Amino acid sequence: MLSCDRGGTGRVIASAFLPGAFLLDQDREPRPAASRVARRLSRTAGMVAVALLAMASATARAQELTSAPAAAAERSASLQDYRAHLEQLESLTAACAKGRDKETCDPSSIGSDDVLPVGGQQRLVSYAWLRVLFARAQEPDAAVRAPGSDSVLKRDPDIKSDVLTTSELLVRAQARLAADLEQADRAAGVQSAHAQERAVLKTVLAGREFRRLEQSNNGPTVFERINNWLNTLFGWLGSKQVHARWIGRVLIWGFLTLAGVGLVWALLQWERRWRIRLVPDSDDPAPTAASARDWQLWLKDAREAAGRGAWREAIHFLYWAAISRLESKRLWPADRARTPREYLALVSPDDPRKPRLGALTREFEWTWYGGRPADEPDYRRAEELAMALVEGAANQGGPAR
Repeated sequence: MLSCDRGGTGRVIASAFLPGAFLLDQDREPRPAASRVARRLSRTAGMVAVALLAMASATARAQELTSAPAAAAERSASLQDYRAHLEQLESLTAACAKGRDKETCDPSSIGSDDVLPVGGQQRLVSYAWLRVLFARAQEPDAAVRAPGSDSVLKRDPDIKSDVLTTSELLVRAQARLAADLEQADRAAGVQSAHAQERAVLKTVLAGREFRRLEQSNNGPTVFERINNWLNTLFGWLGSKQVHARWIGRVLIWGFLTLAGVGLVWALLQWERRWRIRLVPDSDDPAPTAASARDWQLWLKDAREAAGRGAWREAIHFLYWAAISRLESKRLWPADRARTPREYLALVSPDDPRKPRLGALTREFEWTWYGGRPADEPDYRRAEELAMALVEGAANQGGPAR
């Protein structure tokens, strides 16, 4: 190479690679031909240096790619296999954190990735992060040096840094594997609990009372369909009202008309009920009414008929004894033209005497009108109902509703 002093007063030294090199005196200026040769050689040396640096960088990149751990194969594993693999990886990571060499931190010792069945689907559990960490753990932690100096800085434990060393990453890897193992244990417990519950549920549903069960329809219910229809109708009317104002008037008058019709119907029903509750001014019942004859006489006739074994006539007299007693307490207006069902309809639904009167009415209709043969048990049952009505009428009275 050629080195020249830029001040113009130094020497020009030529190496043996330049033929005809010579030494110039300090007081003499270098020749123009030698100066041009020196500049050319400087540029050539710079280009060669840049090419060498590029080749070195490419070689280092190739070595880095060659040393990176290759992607492992996948394997189908059960939950038990997955737990065993996690336990193995946990012990390997602890050994790698202790040894920090190529034998204890071999990425190929990690094994294949696991494919687990989760919820009817396949889930891949990759360990690529652990392989990269094992490859880095084969070398000691990089020392932290001061900027512009070769002196190594000691790390202050009280100062937290965002950049973790390989040793710290290995500790965190062990914690992560322990957490994954704990999660796998919980999943195994949940699956076993579900299996037990499913077995108990199948046992319960196998009972006779659940044999006719059908799968419920998850579609909209009747009320939801009506609600959707009303929303659609009012939405359509709202869109049409912008161009036809008469729709609003029709809705208003239609609502008022329906309200008026409903009010008139309610008043008619109310008036009908009050008309049924009307009681004649005279305390004496009509001659043909059931209460025109004392209820005790009806009861006496019933017992005499039962003594003769005429059970059908006895039940007939028991029924009219109960009707006479209730009618004498003004439960309804006296009228013999009513049928047994009409007498029953005059009693208020919330009246506690109505169930007994209904049962006695059925016994009377079955034997008297239905032609069913009656015996002593039928009579005893009817007598019990009639006496309950007779005794109850003495404590509870009032007009029918």
